[in-house]
Amino acid sequence: MSTTNPAPQPPLTFEQAIEQLESIVDRIERGEIGLEDSIKQYEQGVALIRRCKEILTHAEQRVEELNKTASTTPTSTTV
Repeated sequence: MSTTNPAPQPPLTFEQAIEQLESIVDRIERGEIGLEDSIKQYEQGVALIRRCKEILTHAEQRVEELNKTASTTPTSTTV
């Protein structure tokens, strides 16, 4: 008996995570799923929020680095 592990999927983009999060919130708010599934979906939502925060933190760090680089790079003026 052989077991195959699914290929690892690339991490979600910010937009993908937000889309999934909105879908979860919508299903829970509409009452389309029961309590147990709501709790599972809530847990998945928490993981998606964590992913979004991770992406935003990384983006903020990149912007700060770019701003530092831009402020220390001499500008040339052409007359």
